[in-house]
Amino acid sequence: MILSRHERMIARRYLLPGKGEGFIFLVAGISLFAVMLGVAALVIVMSVMNGFRAELFDKVVGLNGHAVIQAYGGRLDNWRPLLEQARSTPGITSATPLIEQPLMASREGRVEGVLLRGMRLEDIRNNPLIRDNVRAGSLDSLEPGVQNVAIGSRLAEMLGVTVGSQISLISPEGRSTPFGTMPRIVGYTVTAIFEIGLYDFDRAYVLMPMEEAQSYLMLGDAIGMIEVQTADPDRAGEIVAPLAAVAPPGTIVTDWRQMNSELFEALQVERVAMFVVLSIIVLVAAFNILSSLIMLVRAKYRDIAILRTMGATRGGIMKVFMTVGVTIGVLGIIAGLILGAIFLYFRQSVVVFVQFVTGQNLWDPSIRFLTELPSKTDPVEVVAIVLMALTLCVVFTFFPARTASRTDPVQVLRYE
Repeated sequence: MILSRHERMIARRYLLPGKGEGFIFLVAGISLFAVMLGVAALVIVMSVMNGFRAELFDKVVGLNGHAVIQAYGGRLDNWRPLLEQARSTPGITSATPLIEQPLMASREGRVEGVLLRGMRLEDIRNNPLIRDNVRAGSLDSLEPGVQNVAIGSRLAEMLGVTVGSQISLISPEGRSTPFGTMPRIVGYTVTAIFEIGLYDFDRAYVLMPMEEAQSYLMLGDAIGMIEVQTADPDRAGEIVAPLAAVAPPGTIVTDWRQMNSELFEALQVERVAMFVVLSIIVLVAAFNILSSLIMLVRAKYRDIAILRTMGATRGGIMKVFMTVGVTIGVLGIIAGLILGAIFLYFRQSVVVFVQFVTGQNLWDPSIRFLTELPSKTDPVEVVAIVLMALTLCVVFTFFPARTASRTDPVQVLRYE
């Protein structure tokens, strides 16, 4: 939409408050503010929802893999041929043997449910989620036969332990005696404390070398499962399908979608619902632009009639008012993007401040899963939000602009 010099001058004049036009300018300012809030809210919420899903996916899949191969009884014997078969399957980038077993851990009268995880030493030290998130101690102290373990930070808090403390692991599957099966209780030294950032993992995991876990659980050479990483997580089910077809009887292959389907489907539904709900804010802002332009057209009927008698065309008048409405919308969109970016940059500080003011815990990791408010901005979504807001502003600007362009100067000036 190209404006001539005098049309730009008129549009600029209408954007600024004139004598007796303070109320119209106030409504236009409210319209701009509403667009800004609507766009900022959409950008913030969608970025947080994307970040929440991405963080959950990275941490859950980073520890549990894109798929797992396990036996119905939880004990995978003769697993080495299956491991080699998995590694040779096209699309699978790595396959890792491991052991997972729910147990109890105790220290000085405190007892907590834990998840024992046994991994090969090279897999522990090469896993970035574990290696890069050690908060105290060192993973180098984990060696088979020395009874050292690494535990999550939340579990350390609940048990009241630090590096060097002793904990006891309690397994109900112990030795058989004439009085029944006695629980197996073994003491271990905590030599590392890690914090992955996912509450359920940090409050439950006890990590030890796989050989140590096999010895404690009396598994012999058996393992619990094989964790599989694929080249494309979205195609994990398709990639591991050939492996499932040739797996031994009693063995199942489960991908990450099946293991966490309820959680990720709920996140997707909530994401769509929040987008629809917050889009209403932008819709209301567009209605505000409509009302402010209607009032502006009403106030400028005489000016429009004079401009028409001086040779201004219907199209020129329409372009002037379209420019006014679209400019309000564009300025609101730009301000909304800036506000959204600032909020996302300082998001954790904002959460802490609001918690301090209200005295409420707004981000309880036991409920939210993650220890910090996440964020991941998708440029495609931001463009979609901008286009949606701009389209609504243009549509709602069109009607008062068309009304202004159809003003009959003869009828207006006759009664002025």
